[in-house]
Amino acid sequence: MQAEIERPAKALFFEHALLADGWASNVRLVLKSGLIGAIERDCLTQADDERHRCALPAMGNLHSHAFQRAMAGAAERSGGSPDSFWAWREAMYASLVHMGPDELRAVAALAYVEMLESGFSRVGEFHYLHHDLNGAPFSNIAEMSAAIVAAAMDSGIGLTLLPVLYSYAGFGAVPPQAAQGRFILDVDAYVRLLEDAEHAAKQLPDAVVGLAPHSLRAVSPEQLELLRGAMQGRPVHIHIAEQVREVEDCLRWSGQRPVEWLLDHANVDPRWCLVHATHMTRSETKALAKSGAVAGLCPITEANLGDGLFPAPDFMAAGGRYGIGSDSNVRIDCAEELRLLEYGQRLHQRGRNILAGGPWRSTGRTLYTEANRGGAQALGVKAQLDVGDPADILTLNLSHPSLLGKSGDALIDAFIFAAGMGAVDCVWRYGEKLVSGGRHRWRDEIVARYVPTLEKLIA
Repeated sequence: MQAEIERPAKALFFEHALLADGWASNVRLVLKSGLIGAIERDCLTQADDERHRCALPAMGNLHSHAFQRAMAGAAERSGGSPDSFWAWREAMYASLVHMGPDELRAVAALAYVEMLESGFSRVGEFHYLHHDLNGAPFSNIAEMSAAIVAAAMDSGIGLTLLPVLYSYAGFGAVPPQAAQGRFILDVDAYVRLLEDAEHAAKQLPDAVVGLAPHSLRAVSPEQLELLRGAMQGRPVHIHIAEQVREVEDCLRWSGQRPVEWLLDHANVDPRWCLVHATHMTRSETKALAKSGAVAGLCPITEANLGDGLFPAPDFMAAGGRYGIGSDSNVRIDCAEELRLLEYGQRLHQRGRNILAGGPWRSTGRTLYTEANRGGAQALGVKAQLDVGDPADILTLNLSHPSLLGKSGDALIDAFIFAAGMGAVDCVWRYGEKLVSGGRHRWRDEIVARYVPTLEKLIA
């Protein structure tokens, strides 16, 4: 789905750029209508070129619940009993009391600004807040989806909209709880939502609308089968095996573990993104890798919620693909997601450079390029610096103290493991420079709308 934007061609010149086939020097990218129209290497800068030092392809954020940005940092106080994901979920439900379309737009716009400032250029919005404050459908079933589209327009971020089918409260079609009333749809209503969400998304230049059964506990096998036709040609995302209790409940219901059941009963292929997939056996891990589906990893949220550690070494050794997402948006930071992915494995394995992918390899380069590739696959787009791809570009500030004297892969290592988002200089999205000096061009206006919105939400 694309609405072409006609813009005059312009050129960016980089001393160093990580292109689709590797690092290159003295690179000119000619941008036309939001895409990379031509690439020149080992060339001289021209008079009208905009000059920068180091370019990377911007990253895709494959999993976000934007509305949860409003509760970031607000669920870090222990309760009277051992705390868990399930207690956090109740707090999340309670945070939605005043969240209407206008509030969702303001909160999502700030989340998207923060994503762009950290180096993300596209978001996969796993969107399940569908109904009004009383749980009744809006006259326009896609009212809340349209608010997400509007927030993407406000910020300029690329959008893969993933409307969610959420029907039940547990495995075996357990009736939903009252607190889940704003999420609940049947299949017929969901298909109408997809159609109307696609119409709303046409306002964006290269939006993608995918399909998202929430989880095996929230949709039934019959619903998955009914959606098989709608899945054709779309990204398909699903939460899976995030919590031990979820695995235990699935075993009681079906006799199989969640990933095992899904691979046996659904046509899981490279269109699919299995979000979290934290708790898998070795055989499940190998089977998921073999399917070609992307594992959607959200290390900051998974750590915040105490989910556990994804079996990354086994999955990657089996050729599995992965990408990263900011999920609950408790903290939005592209480099930190990648750093925590590696650090979690170091703590577990009691070693270093666990995910480098082989001897004498840069861990940062491997993490960045693999997450970029897997994220693009899951989001249904291309995301490298190559002719015909969207001009989604991240530049690093090589004057940052942690990047001084670095070149090539060492720059990515230093970005992820030392400098972090403080080294982000500029970000282009679809050929438009939205971030300069690490700051979004519309940050002040979006924050000004967010502040009174949050005051209303927490009143």
